[in-house]
Amino acid sequence: MTTELRVLDPSEWDRWFGVLELAFGGVQESPEERRLWHDLTECDRSLGAWEGDLCVGTAGSFSFGLTVPGGASVPAGGVTMVSVAGTHRRRGILTSMMRRQLDDLRAAGECLAVLTASEPGIYGRFGYGVGAYSVHAKIDTNRVRLAVPEGTDGVSLRLAGPAESSAVCEALYEKLVPGRPGMLTRRPGWERLPLLDPPGDREGASPRQCVLAERDGEVVGFAHYAIKPGWSFAGAEGSVDVHQLMGLDPLAEAALWRFLCSVDLTSSVRIRSRPVDDGWQHLVSDVRRCEPTVRDGLHVRLVEVGAALEARTYQAPVDVVFEVSDAFCPWNEGRWRLTGDAKGAVCVRTSDPADLALSARELGAAYLGGTSLVSLASAGWVRELREGALVEASVAFGSPVAPWLPHGF
Repeated sequence: MTTELRVLDPSEWDRWFGVLELAFGGVQESPEERRLWHDLTECDRSLGAWEGDLCVGTAGSFSFGLTVPGGASVPAGGVTMVSVAGTHRRRGILTSMMRRQLDDLRAAGECLAVLTASEPGIYGRFGYGVGAYSVHAKIDTNRVRLAVPEGTDGVSLRLAGPAESSAVCEALYEKLVPGRPGMLTRRPGWERLPLLDPPGDREGASPRQCVLAERDGEVVGFAHYAIKPGWSFAGAEGSVDVHQLMGLDPLAEAALWRFLCSVDLTSSVRIRSRPVDDGWQHLVSDVRRCEPTVRDGLHVRLVEVGAALEARTYQAPVDVVFEVSDAFCPWNEGRWRLTGDAKGAVCVRTSDPADLALSARELGAAYLGGTSLVSLASAGWVRELREGALVEASVAFGSPVAPWLPHGF
């Protein structure tokens, strides 16, 4: 039977989402989660693969603004809810959905696509590179001490309900978005995501809690966390699970970390998905006891090479010609001259000799400044054709602040 690819009809959302749930193990989301994802789904940006009345594949994208080096917010498609029914693998359904999706993003004028991968090995062949990493850790608070900077005591802390403090936390998040590549400008409705706390997902932990950091009557930081009680013959061994922590300055963040590391009846703080340059790593007395682990975070795809490279700035002057290969989006293939600095950039097609040769995947990996072109070249994925061009471009593409995606989608 022929498979038809079509835009999602809102009336078919339940069936469409059911296929997604089945592909991810068959466990149904809680009613609270289903309501949230139903409301956030942009049906006109979502695709279903159908065999008659049977849905066999799903893919969608959210309309985000992605912060890039230099602080600009660039329209980007947040690729999400990608699945193919196990009975219909190896028929080209995933490829056809990814093909249609990138065509649609291009037609809408969005020069970037981003995603988080349940299986990272899938998306490289479609031109996605790992553009941001994250750190996970477990701080042993029985053995690790925090040394906070002078002035931390000037920050006061106040417990608040996550729902009642939602507006002020969202406002603080919005202030931070321009300051770090990889962060997302979101449409209304996303402020509900940090409040999602179904009991079935807590794994024995408490309901989500919130602590606000304040100075001179202004909220300068917040943390969402939960406490998982634990006991041994020797005494309490509970843990603090940090879901989100944000501060406008180092003092606010230090005050929040100190609080989380001193919660009564706990012996560890579990951290998920933090920036690789996060300040807590320099506050702790023994980072080895924190067991930091780095993993992939945001995967980046340049839908339109020229527009994407022009949308960001560069931390050093650069004038380089890229020879780009991109079999999946052939309109990107060829030579592009990038000229730019901290004030702006121009990227146009050229017939001049190439300085560097690479694929769209490597451009995606380097785009936010979190993966260096020199590092990619050491793996053989970038070839230097003009001496000195590799270091010049790698320095220019870097970012003083590591890119970071603060939440999944």
